Amino acid sequence: MIEPIPAFEDNYIWLLQRPGRGEAVVVDPGEAGPVIERLQQDGLRLAAILITHHHGDHIGGVAALRARWPQAEVFGPQDRRIKGLTRVVADGDQVQPPGLAQTFTVLAVPGHTATHIAYYGAGALFCGDTLFAAGCGRVFDGTFEELAESLRRIAALPAETRCYCAHEYTLANLGFARWVEPESPALAEAVAAAEQRRAGDLPTVPTSLGDERAVNPFLRTDEPAVIAAAERFAGRTLTGHTEVFSALRRWKDERYD
Repeated sequence: MIEPIPAFEDNYIWLLQRPGRGEAVVVDPGEAGPVIERLQQDGLRLAAILITHHHGDHIGGVAALRARWPQAEVFGPQDRRIKGLTRVVADGDQVQPPGLAQTFTVLAVPGHTATHIAYYGAGALFCGDTLFAAGCGRVFDGTFEELAESLRRIAALPAETRCYCAHEYTLANLGFARWVEPESPALAEAVAAAEQRRAGDLPTVPTSLGDERAVNPFLRTDEPAVIAAAERFAGRTLTGHTEVFSALRRWKDERYD
């Protein structure tokens, strides 16, 4: 069972539990309060924390959660900015968090940050800020080339993969996607569906990778319409996935966000 715990203005802390076990795992707890409240409400004990990257809105609650549940294991990438890890993990590692039956494979997906990782298993991808519904993260201390390759790696996963990103950015991202492909019927449908969910105060994520391939411009860098739009912004011919991706990301950074 996977459920969101809303945090801050638009974050999601993902709660994983195996029914009947009384234990829980959380992903990227940027603040402790909502997690403590939810676990108390459901009578759960925190067994583990999965961290994708070092930003404060993803790790800010770790210390307080471990103070309350000191036995909880904390998995995350090698990064001196992440305090309190009990197990450092890297690309290709297999992780079975306490309290869960699932095993997750660690994927290195740098770009948003240099040490960003994701956890993939049982048809689910916990991708932090690398991939969003209809978008992707900004480049901070990673590189455009790294993020382009990370998204290509994610795009190669099965279409039914459920992508559990960490923010409710979907409508804004769809707005930029429509700048890129204004005539797309798939985007028109995605906007209507997302607006309906938000009107009901429901999350728009997780999203399926198959749906992302249909609407997310950052996963559609081989599509002629996307290439043409990126070239119009760049004012030159673009060659290959990385150049198209970089133009799209700069376009969004400079003109839309």
